[in-house]
Amino acid sequence: MPELFIELFGEEIPARMQAGGAADLARLASAALAELKPSSVRIWYGPRRIALAASIAAEVPASTQSERGPRASAPPQAVEGFLRKHGAARNDLREENGFLVLQRSLAARPAAAVIAAAMPALLRRFPWPKSMRWGGTSQFVWVRPLRRITCLLGGAVVPFDLRQGDDDGHGLASGNVAEGHRFLAPAGFTVTGAAPWAEELRQRFVIADADERKRLIKDGVGKLAAAESLAVVEDPGLLDEVAGLVEWPVPMLGRIDPAYMDLPPEVMQVSMRVNQRYFALRHADGAAADRFAFVANVVPDDGGAAIVAGNERVLRARFADARYFWDLDRRTKLADRLPALDSVTFHARLGSQGARARRIAALAGTIASALGADANLARRAGILCKADLASGMVGEFPELQGVMGGYYAAHDGEAPGVAAAIRTHYAPRGPNEAPPTEPLAASVALADKLDTLTGFFAIGEKPTGAGDPFALRRAALGVIRILREGALRLSLRPVLAAAATGYAELASQDVVEEVLAFIAERLRVQLRTEGARHDVLAAVLVAGLDDDLVRLLARTDAVAGVLATEGGANLLAGYRRAGNILRIEEAKDGPHDGAVAPALLKLPAECALERAAAAAQQAVPAALTEQNFTGAMAALAGLRAPLDAFFVDVMVNDPVPELRRNRLALLARVRTTMNQVAEFSRIEG
Repeated sequence: MPELFIELFGEEIPARMQAGGAADLARLASAALAELKPSSVRIWYGPRRIALAASIAAEVPASTQSERGPRASAPPQAVEGFLRKHGAARNDLREENGFLVLQRSLAARPAAAVIAAAMPALLRRFPWPKSMRWGGTSQFVWVRPLRRITCLLGGAVVPFDLRQGDDDGHGLASGNVAEGHRFLAPAGFTVTGAAPWAEELRQRFVIADADERKRLIKDGVGKLAAAESLAVVEDPGLLDEVAGLVEWPVPMLGRIDPAYMDLPPEVMQVSMRVNQRYFALRHADGAAADRFAFVANVVPDDGGAAIVAGNERVLRARFADARYFWDLDRRTKLADRLPALDSVTFHARLGSQGARARRIAALAGTIASALGADANLARRAGILCKADLASGMVGEFPELQGVMGGYYAAHDGEAPGVAAAIRTHYAPRGPNEAPPTEPLAASVALADKLDTLTGFFAIGEKPTGAGDPFALRRAALGVIRILREGALRLSLRPVLAAAATGYAELASQDVVEEVLAFIAERLRVQLRTEGARHDVLAAVLVAGLDDDLVRLLARTDAVAGVLATEGGANLLAGYRRAGNILRIEEAKDGPHDGAVAPALLKLPAECALERAAAAAQQAVPAALTEQNFTGAMAALAGLRAPLDAFFVDVMVNDPVPELRRNRLALLARVRTTMNQVAEFSRIEG
């Protein structure tokens, strides 16, 4: 199969759009050329180009087209419209079962013709998140000015251009010329295929593969840092971005002016990252180093001295700005910023950040009391936790909200626990950030997230399959991680009820259960992601929506532990057999949940099962009340052998109606007793 190669070359593409652009090129080309059966599709992307290579068929084979049209008795206008639509003539039609049918033979079409016909429309509708027009009068748009189109099939140019009516498409037409590095090798060169193209680019100081650029940057920066006994602060997002800014990565180290080393390390790191795309470095003990790493896009003649000096000079200016905000913010106490929050909108329907802080403070006190933490300190941290939103530093670097509040609270002489709780109350913001597990800090973080969940559920802004604009799934996962990783025992229903009082005019009576169910579903999804028995959790939840996640997980673990044994598997099989029998029989004559009549138990096996069911019926509720979930499962395990013997020795559907009903009632008793722990019908496998 011949190779199709496409390169779209132009001005610098924003780093955040490169991977998506290349993926869209592959998706659209595969759809537009589906008749050619594209396979082995590969993509490349970088600052000035996206490219694609694929194996395709040499032609679209000849075929016969058959399509039913209007009825034979249809008006002439309908027939003429059908013919115009398909570019056919009247003698191409034949009558079949009262309808006109178009049938004609289509000749084979060479792949080059199919590609040339598809590419102009594909490029004109290319879905960049943002596009621009440039120069002239053409209506063709691209993410940045497009300069060259390379399109080859088997090494030969596939000719097409972007003209459309009076629009000249900037005079862009396909060819076989690509360009190397903008500064180091700007001359064009002839392309013959994907592999030669990538190698020619390498000779011209361009690494076409984004993953290779990332690897070179990570290894190069790491090696320079290690040479000075330093470590690079992990930042995958920054690594991706820098790899999208350079074609020929040249890692370098610079030095930070000692005058700025007393700035908070988070301020230094964010300033370097946001403003300059620099990598922060740390000593082995975690302290900030007076060095930074960056990546140049050229090979310097002087070993990099001028480039390093220029970057150091720029960084001094950035840190001077940060120093200004740092010094200015500390002149105003965090508590004195609270009135300003009343003029900062949290959400149009949920009020201001000031109102939100007051709700969080009240809720944090409630949670702290339940967790055994100091409620007064929790309320203090809650009322102050959003105050840094009114500071200059957070206005400049929103990424530092919470962190700066912690620093400013410590500077103001607030209790250490208060400062720590403010600092961590947004955590965890992602899977790589640890949640606060100390009860005081956890109280404030939980209050923040539960207030958010309750508020948005109260106004009907719930996540959908199409999106989650207010990050409510992340908030729910944050609640789960705080409670799980801190092993914190907290009943969520009363806490959510307290949160709902903050939205008295908005929250319905159902909002507490809706939020609780949402959190439980997130927990199930998390367990599935971890490879744990999420189906067991679902079964336990049906038995009753426990609002203590630690207790809920303990119950789930106890059920999963027993089911993992041979006896547990047999017990589950017996439950399912009983359930299947009951489902069939209850469909005929209704529920069989009445009392079991001991006088009608005729066989030893059914007598034994009745005794075992009675023992379990008494033991299971007591064990559940004591939160002894292992004991509850042990009580159910006692049903296994009698249940097995029952199905071997007893005919459930006895011809005597009274015996049949009694035996079905006995099975219903077993089912009901087991369902107190979990609805075992939900267990998979």
